[in-house]
Amino acid sequence: MKKFKKTSLSIVSVILTFGVLQSITFAQGSSQGGFVLEEATVDSIHEAFAKKQISCTQLVQGYLDRIEAYDKKGPALHSIITVNKDALKVAAELDRQYKYNPGGVGSLHCIPVILKDNFNTYDMPTTGGNVAMKNSIPSEDAFTVKKLREAGAIILAKSNMQEFARGGVSVSSLGGQVLNPYNLKLTAGGSSGGTGAAIAANFGVLGTGSDTGQSIRSPASANNLVGVRPTRGLISRSGIMPNSYTQDEIGPITRTVKDAALMLDVMAGYDPKDPITAFSVGRTPESYADSLRADALRGARIGVMLNMFGKEERHEEVNKVMDNVIKIMEANRATIIPFELPEYDELSSIVGTSSWEARDAMEDYFASLPADAPVKSFEELVATKSAHPYVQGSLERELAVEDGLNDPEYKQRTLNRDKLR
Repeated sequence: MKKFKKTSLSIVSVILTFGVLQSITFAQGSSQGGFVLEEATVDSIHEAFAKKQISCTQLVQGYLDRIEAYDKKGPALHSIITVNKDALKVAAELDRQYKYNPGGVGSLHCIPVILKDNFNTYDMPTTGGNVAMKNSIPSEDAFTVKKLREAGAIILAKSNMQEFARGGVSVSSLGGQVLNPYNLKLTAGGSSGGTGAAIAANFGVLGTGSDTGQSIRSPASANNLVGVRPTRGLISRSGIMPNSYTQDEIGPITRTVKDAALMLDVMAGYDPKDPITAFSVGRTPESYADSLRADALRGARIGVMLNMFGKEERHEEVNKVMDNVIKIMEANRATIIPFELPEYDELSSIVGTSSWEARDAMEDYFASLPADAPVKSFEELVATKSAHPYVQGSLERELAVEDGLNDPEYKQRTLNRDKLR
């Protein structure tokens, strides 16, 4: 496995290190010109469909060609674990629907999605990046995956990740080490680094991640993308291979804010299998995407927590970027409120609860799998010793925690969370 330097700054000025990747242009001879796949968005793809510049089948084939050329070959990003073998068949059916009723298709019609491989899919393995789970196929989609399909999205592939989302460099026993497409010597972030690298390298349009600590935000930063860790209760976590009842959230990883908002419109909603989503009922806008407007910051009050800024020399470049962002917000009529919260420094290391919740959460997940699942319990999984060395020790420590939800330390950490809030 290669060693990586960590970076908190998106390398926005660097062309992909393996050169300018082959652009895939779909020229139909129309006066509108051809459609270029790289950096395409939901809107630009739907516009191309309307102008008959491209079909859904051609679009999907273009992304499959890029995965074939660059994920295991060439720079070998190792961002993808499984490609959907039925993707072209689904695309052909979507082409048929569009031909006969172009106004009746979903909001994400024929938009290729890369799912982190801890999102359940009924038609593809859900592995968590683990070799012992490589043939584990759940009986049904995760709640959010079902909603994405209903909106017309195509689940194109499942992405590599930090195995079981335990850690932050996106390495797994099944998928190997994810590389950052902007610089192959830098981390792609974790644990959703496979999704981050895949979206940055134009292997798909939209991606999903899960975030227990910073696992949506880290790969978004490292790959120059937009990541949203949503408010607790906004998006259901049912059907997601878990880490923590308290800390887990899932959300979009995309290239643009608009595309992230379009994903939120589809993914958000009440799910009785994840009761925490009841808190979002009646509290979401009619559309996040429609809420985007040029004057959105006018009158907003934005806190800037100064003790979160790094003081060492290695943080200077990032701090300059943040200072510029603050100036842009002020120029757009936001009120910036700098403050320090020393309590954060005191409490941030004693609010984590995942180590006490992981065993119970994982056992619940395994209990939900079909009877013929290759691994039937968390204890059985740990006993296989199949996880990457970076992860195996964490799993063993989690298994050793018995009755963690009744542990006095767990209770204290829960109270500390409320105190920090």
